[in-house]
Amino acid sequence: MEAYKQEFIEFMVDCKALKFGDFTLKSGRKSPFFMNAGAYVTGSQLMKLGECYAKAIHDTYGDDFDVLFGPAYKGIPISVVTAVAYSQLYGKEVRYCSDRKEEKDHGADKGSFLGSKLQDGDRVIMIEDVTTSGKSMEETVPKVRGAANVEIVGLMVSLNRMEVGLGGQKSALEEITEKYGFPTNAIVSMADVTEHLYNKPYKGEIYINDDMKNAIDEYYKLYGANQNL
Repeated sequence: MEAYKQEFIEFMVDCKALKFGDFTLKSGRKSPFFMNAGAYVTGSQLMKLGECYAKAIHDTYGDDFDVLFGPAYKGIPISVVTAVAYSQLYGKEVRYCSDRKEEKDHGADKGSFLGSKLQDGDRVIMIEDVTTSGKSMEETVPKVRGAANVEIVGLMVSLNRMEVGLGGQKSALEEITEKYGFPTNAIVSMADVTEHLYNKPYKGEIYINDDMKNAIDEYYKLYGANQNL
């Protein structure tokens, strides 16, 4: 496994953004692991998170894009720190944009979006913490495409949970590509996480022991789009 993937997995664990236990997801699924981008709260954590996203986006999609779009709410800070990191790492200024859950009807910035307005011809990269069922993209992509004549270059998430999407057959990321016509990628997958942490101590603790591995395997029997863990 590439060194940057190992570093990112350990970074998620250090920040308690990736946890193991018993969780109920937004989709209603009961999961033995949970990814929460809201756990990145300090300046150094957010700086490193932005750098990780910027490097992954640069390596995957290159520099030919104009806007980072982060869906509300957790996508908002991710898009901001990634835009900052992209400028610092690659000397390219990209704009950030996010949607509002409730439209603002007053002031100079009234409307449905935060940050930069989307403009005709913009090339947009969608950026999220994690995609479980694909429901968030179902809500967000029409907003983005309805705001201006833009091209969505792709989606980058931090963790590919490797689960079936709303259709119940393919993974959520595969469904997004098939439905909306743009590629999807992740910094790491759950297979990477399991490979790196299973029965291997990290800072004196084993996060995925035999019991947790069994729970993950059982979860993927129900929801997995790829069970090669």
